[in-house]
Formats: sequence, C-alpha cells, structure tokens
Amino acid sequence: MKKGKLKYLFCCFFIFTLLFCHLVLSCSEDKEDTYSKIIRTKKLLVGTDATYPPFESKDGKTGELVGFDIDLMNAVCKKLEVKVEYIIVPFDGIISGLKNHKYDAVISAFTITPERENQIDFSQAYYNAGQSIAVREDENQINSQKDLIGKRIGVQLGTTGEILAKKIDGAEIISYDNIGAAFIDLDNKKLDAIINDKPTSERIIAFKGKAKLVGQTLTSENYGIAVREGEMRFLEAINHALTTLQTSGEVDSLKRKWFSAKTH
Repeated sequence: MKKGKLKYLFCCFFIFTLLFCHLVLSCSEDKEDTYSKIIRTKKLLVGTDATYPPFESKDGKTGELVGFDIDLMNAVCKKLEVKVEYIIVPFDGIISGLKNHKYDAVISAFTITPERENQIDFSQAYYNAGQSIAVREDENQINSQKDLIGKRIGVQLGTTGEILAKKIDGAEIISYDNIGAAFIDLDNKKLDAIINDKPTSERIIAFKGKAKLVGQTLTSENYGIAVREGEMRFLEAINHALTTLQTSGEVDSLKRKWFSAKTH
C-alpha cells in the first residue's frame, strides 16, 4: 500500500475516533439528570415570580428576594448542600421556563393541580391555601361567589384564581401580571372584586388597607415545589429535605415569621 494512501486512511481513522469520542461524551452529558448536575455544580437555579408577598417579593429597601417560599427554598438547598440562584420570571411563563431548562425547580406559591401535573412534577405539599374574595371596604353587596355574577373581577395571570373567576357567569375578568396592581384598580373602582390566594390578599390588605375579605374561602389548594417530569432522584431529595424541615419544626417557625406578624 502506498504511503499516501496509508496516511489518508490513518487520518480518516483518527478523525472518526475523535468524532466517536465526542459523541460518547455528548451522550453521557445528555444522560446526566438534574440531581447529578446540581450535586456536581453545587448550584440550583430556581424560578419564581417576585410579586407575591408574603411568599416571594423584593424587599423595598435592599432589593433582595424575601418571603416564606424564599426562606423555605434556602433551607431546602442547605439540606441539599447546594447554593441557590433565583431566576425571576412572570408567573404565566413559569412552566415553560422550567420545561425549557431556564431553571431546574420552581417555588412560587405554586398550586398543585392535575392540569399542571400533566406537564411537570411536584414535591409533597408544603402549604395549604385557598382562593378568597376581596372587595372595597365600603362594598356591602358582594358577600359570596354567587354575588360575582356579571361583575368585574381582577386576578393574577396564569393562576388558579384566574381559572376559578373564568367559570363565573357573565363576569368580566381582568388579568394582571402583578396582583398588587389589581388592588390599586379595586381602590380606584375599576374592579368590583378580586379573586386571589387568601394569604397574599390578607398580606396586601394588612399593609395597605382599603379592602376587605368577604365570604368563605372558595377552594383548598396545596402548594408544592415543581421540577421537570421524570426527575425522580431530584424530587426524592427535595421531599426528604421538606420532611426533615417539617419534622424539625423549621417550617412551622417560618409560618409564624411570615403569617403571624406584620414586621416584614
């Protein structure tokens, strides 16, 4: 065989070997699950909507994220021995961001529903809440869900409150990126009522007044930490951390901090 041809074959073999090794390495990387990745990098990216006190919001003085969910996720990551980095995202796009790998988990007063479970997986529940009706302080005609027929109702975009409001006959639904803006419009008589998670509505009313809650809580909803479908090892690690925090009393301590006082 001529040297030129031999050299050519050797070069082809060398290039093929490099391509094969690259393919093997790429496949190995693709197979790395989220739990393995965060343990290797010691960092977890978490998506959240920072407009929902007392669960998650920006501190008006420091600009830092604060809230029950933030404290809880920090505690979970401490148990996992990883650092947490929060990615702020509008609530209505929070699932797509998770599925598109912009972050690896979500904590955002995120209600566990069958519809959402068709797209993503949830941890065990860590908080039970429900939808409530808020009206102006001088409003006396609206006292229950049936009184909302044909009314102008404010909700937060992409929430279970929005889903519930859309089922009310003849109601005009106005959706907001930030539920705080709905309370401003309520005060300015652009809305007749707001349907929103009770703890957040209570928090806004406690600090800004000008509204009240009426009637019974409309639903019972459990919040969970969300991950992409099939990330079972990651989910098990989160659930183990949550169980430990609940057993130790740390979750109850955070509830007292964020729901029993007006200091935050």
